[in-house]
Amino acid sequence: MHYDVFNGDADGIIALLQLRLSQKKTYPKESTLVTGVKRDISLLKKVDVNLATSVTVLDISLEKNSEALNCLLEKKVNVFYVDHHRAGDIPHSSCLTSLIDTDANTCTSLLVNNHLNGEFVNWAITAAFGDNMEASAQALAMQKGLSGEQQGLLRELGIYINYNGYGRSVDDLHFHPAQLFEKLSCYANPFDLINEAGSIFHQLKTAYQADMAQAKNSAVLVDNEQLSAMQLADEPWARRVSGVFGNELANASPAKAHVVVTLNESTLNEDTTYTISLRAPLKNKQGAGDICASFPTGGGRAAAAGVNALPAEMLGDFFARVAEYYS
Repeated sequence: MHYDVFNGDADGIIALLQLRLSQKKTYPKESTLVTGVKRDISLLKKVDVNLATSVTVLDISLEKNSEALNCLLEKKVNVFYVDHHRAGDIPHSSCLTSLIDTDANTCTSLLVNNHLNGEFVNWAITAAFGDNMEASAQALAMQKGLSGEQQGLLRELGIYINYNGYGRSVDDLHFHPAQLFEKLSCYANPFDLINEAGSIFHQLKTAYQADMAQAKNSAVLVDNEQLSAMQLADEPWARRVSGVFGNELANASPAKAHVVVTLNESTLNEDTTYTISLRAPLKNKQGAGDICASFPTGGGRAAAAGVNALPAEMLGDFFARVAEYYS
């Protein structure tokens, strides 16, 4: 049995989309999709090592999945691993093929695009925009001769697909990422999707605009030269926009870091925690992953990272760490 394991955001979904569009004739008939909300990254442990014959892994940190990866390699399962997050120690195995690049200006879909020699470059550009790789997406789009209007449409689509991946659970999402992948796989060209009346593009656009309108009224916690921090409500709409809202803030003020804080659901027996989305300054795209990894349940990449459950008493320390790093 073949498994496709991928992040539920734009980069993970579109990385797999490119591979499967390219391999339609050779794509394994028995393929199990393993994915979830964007922050659900410990996905490889969901693969049954006793059933797996091959596994494709896209856009989830190797460092966070090393134990499950080693179990697969010990079973002589062939693994193709493409990612741009913190990798840690990459195992040496004849069963592992890896394309790992943690440069702040690349993403998994761009790595897949290079691997496929640009076969579905418009989808790769869409993913790069969705992952807030603005400069990289624009450079590739200009290289391919896309107009400003075309770039704007791919940027919108990338943002909407990325937006769909955020939530506490899949119940918060408009589409399960596996379902969204299946729907997108009908389109070899993203412009065909965009131009189709009533398509996923238009459905997600309407939902995105409604949620973002609420986000712009959120409370400001910190606003200084190094850092801007805003708090969203403990509501499904807020969890859906936590990442894309951070991207929008970063693009509007590229000289400072941006933090979006969302209160996690709690009970009387639990301590208060927050979900954190951190965006490094676009003019200094480094450090976000290291900062978040220094706190419990944190991780990510150089330009964008997060903490799944930051204890309330650590929030001030987190802000101080961010401000100090980018001062």
